[in-house]
Amino acid sequence: MSKQRPTIADVAHRAGVSKGAVSFALNGRPGLAQATVDKILAAADELGWRPSNRGRSLSVSKAFALGLVITRDPAVLSSDPFFPAFIAGVESVLSSRGQALVLQVVMAGEEEEAGYRRLAQDARVDGVFLSDLRHDDPRIPLLEELGLPAVTLNRPDGTSPFPAVILDDRPGTAAVVEHLVELGHTRIAHVGGPPAFVHATARSTALLSTLAAAGLEPVAVETSDFTAAGGIEATRRLLTLPQPPTAIVYANDRMAIAGLGAAQAAGLTVPDDLSIAGFDDSELAEYVHPGLTTVRADPFAFGEAAARTLNLVVDGATDVPDAELPPAQLVVRRSTGAPPSLGSPSPA
Repeated sequence: MSKQRPTIADVAHRAGVSKGAVSFALNGRPGLAQATVDKILAAADELGWRPSNRGRSLSVSKAFALGLVITRDPAVLSSDPFFPAFIAGVESVLSSRGQALVLQVVMAGEEEEAGYRRLAQDARVDGVFLSDLRHDDPRIPLLEELGLPAVTLNRPDGTSPFPAVILDDRPGTAAVVEHLVELGHTRIAHVGGPPAFVHATARSTALLSTLAAAGLEPVAVETSDFTAAGGIEATRRLLTLPQPPTAIVYANDRMAIAGLGAAQAAGLTVPDDLSIAGFDDSELAEYVHPGLTTVRADPFAFGEAAARTLNLVVDGATDVPDAELPPAQLVVRRSTGAPPSLGSPSPA
């Protein structure tokens, strides 16, 4: 019985890269680091791989799937204001192309890295969405090493070979602060997200710079984790300050809605005693009492644009440009009003 001839998938597994990367290397196409090319060619030589008509067909085959690795606790992912809508936007594009979305929910660190390596080595996806960018994000060089095409959700703070889909949070965050200053607030606090995330830092930086432009400093800045429990804890700490804030700006709606409940449980009336604003304009923001002033992003459109951009890369387009979406915008509802000392009515 003759020994089975090695395939592109065998070479990919031996080299620890995707089948697409093997195709690029064996066909002399640009786009891979030379070290990755050398590793693939060495693996092919070790396995005794030789091109054939059938092999060339396999070398350009696709998984017809894109990947998304999320570092979240599965127990809280269902209530996340961003990912369900983002995934729906992605699926609206993939379904028309006969593609699937491969989703992995993992913990950060070695488990996350292993998730990307599995996707590449098992040739399960043709490319991945890189979400929740971190400062000096180690996943960017990892994906380069694996030869796995990618698109980043917003621009990283370092160099990246991948196109980005950009939704600028900063104008919306600045507009929230300007709205509160116009109402007469001078004691404004902030509950931010994890500082390791680029988008959390961007929102906090925009808030602080807008306050500074108005000649103000924040009463306090609390660092939280985007969860409802984190929002409640941060709110309680702020309300026990010797001079508590008259307004709190949260980095997402989930923390803001939880903070609103904590303020009401403490006996405060929103917005008469305390103004509260969030970020996301999630579905519940309009229906809580009072309705939440927030910043409207569009995660569904984000998902659509990300899927289209990644498919351009997967289909072999060169120099794929960044895709820029309309920036986030302020939505004023009844959770913000004049501070107690002024006592003017809250907006309709």
